[in-house]
Amino acid sequence: LWTCVSQCRVCKQPVINVIILSLTCATALDLCSSHCSSPAPHTDNFCTFEPLSLADAKEERMLLDSIAWPETPLLPAPFLFDQTSDPAHSIFTILPGRGGVDRHVGDQLEVMVQIYDFQGNPKKSGGDVLLARLHNRALEAGVAGRVVDHLNGSYSAVFPLLWEGSAHVEVTLVHSSEAVTVLHRLNREHPERVLFKSLFRSGSSSETTSCNVCLRQTNQPQCNYSDLRTGEPWFCYKPKKLSCDDRINHMRDGFNVRLKDKEEKLFQSKVNLKVFIHSSGPANVMVLPPMKGQPEVDQGKGKSGLSGYYYQGVWRSLGGTKVHQFNNSSAISQCLKGKVVHMYGDSTVRQWFEYLDASLPDAKEINRNSPKQTGPYMIWDNAKNILVTYRVHGPPLSFIYVPTSELRYIANEIDGLVGGTNTVVVFSVWAHFSPFPIELYIRRLQSIRRAVIRLLNRAPDTLVVIRTANLRGLTPSESLNYSDWYTLQLDKVLRAVFKGFNVRLVDAWEMTLAHHLPHNIHPGRPIVKNMIDILLSYICTK
Repeated sequence: LWTCVSQCRVCKQPVINVIILSLTCATALDLCSSHCSSPAPHTDNFCTFEPLSLADAKEERMLLDSIAWPETPLLPAPFLFDQTSDPAHSIFTILPGRGGVDRHVGDQLEVMVQIYDFQGNPKKSGGDVLLARLHNRALEAGVAGRVVDHLNGSYSAVFPLLWEGSAHVEVTLVHSSEAVTVLHRLNREHPERVLFKSLFRSGSSSETTSCNVCLRQTNQPQCNYSDLRTGEPWFCYKPKKLSCDDRINHMRDGFNVRLKDKEEKLFQSKVNLKVFIHSSGPANVMVLPPMKGQPEVDQGKGKSGLSGYYYQGVWRSLGGTKVHQFNNSSAISQCLKGKVVHMYGDSTVRQWFEYLDASLPDAKEINRNSPKQTGPYMIWDNAKNILVTYRVHGPPLSFIYVPTSELRYIANEIDGLVGGTNTVVVFSVWAHFSPFPIELYIRRLQSIRRAVIRLLNRAPDTLVVIRTANLRGLTPSESLNYSDWYTLQLDKVLRAVFKGFNVRLVDAWEMTLAHHLPHNIHPGRPIVKNMIDILLSYICTK
């Protein structure tokens, strides 16, 4: 409860002379609110975050620098749409191989991309968001490409050649650099554009007020629901007649996106939002068998920097743990025999829980009438001593309804685990953080990492697996809050925060980019099956 006192102190008013232990934290903060306004913002907007330690603050600065995006030169106001990036005028060209005409498994393929505007003029600056994929639909083969921005309107996409036969290049413009400028501004100036609310009830009286990570200061006092252990921020406007203690749920309440004049033109399906770029020549290459002495492709992660690729619909790892196939319930249940698997996070990891639930027919569901989207969920196989649980992460949560009693933070849940050889912790935290300042996400991951470190210190044999972010299908309205550019930023931060720690990754970004299925916040079953195979391969190394 000393957190309550420190939160009163932030406003630089004298600490209220009360016996804090005799009050709930919410009540104490109600008293605080009558003496001071909201704490000073951490960033250049009205968002407020707890101060960081020197080490965490240094890491945050390094992370922000590492994801800094190339700035787009200012356009005239109002801007001229014709001067923005146009995928229809843009082209890519497959460059000649270094060793001659023939290309072999183990070689690299390089593609040059030139971006043009709607007037057909070459762009002179970088910052566009591009995706690149090499694939063969007949072989069900695919691999992600690494895109390099040369900051002059041209880009390189580099692919490892990993299978024999045809390989088709696909380059997609996700956003123009001008659109990225808008997205960056929205998160900085309008982090409250996803609307949330809570219902407060006491007896026959009820009120609903707005809530968020970031609340603008008004004459209406605020209830501070920031977590006492982790410091994770959450606020609601205080009801007029009820107490902060009377809050009973958390709900999403829609969206309020404010664009400037003509900016909506930067987010048009089939025009400049996730549109293919055409080739100036052949878009295919023929790949021959590896040359004598060529290293095995499955050992090529150091060269390509990629996690893996698809071949015949199966994900193959490029270095690291070999991926095995778990094609039936018997194989899955045998792998999980005697295991406790705790899953935390958003609906993308809930999708994994649902896959295992359907794959363990002998397991009993114990869900306590939990809300459909949020859980908590539990399945138990008594004969094989298998327990699998799922719980949603704490706010921000863009779900329709969550009881406040089920709002938990992953760090706190991990701190409650004993851990050990038969314990597996899986989490995925990204999808709900896109519309908010990246500092919020960095702090959430730092908090979870501290809990993971504590878990591994007391139980080093615990397996911790992180599901990374994946690509989405984007409509113009969705892109303003949940763009793949936001996701890319989050994904970079996630990997950096946990780099060098004893955790395993399932690379959902590459697995959705390399696959032929359309991008979806909840990937198709073939992709999920491959993800589960990776998870089970981590659990049951053979």
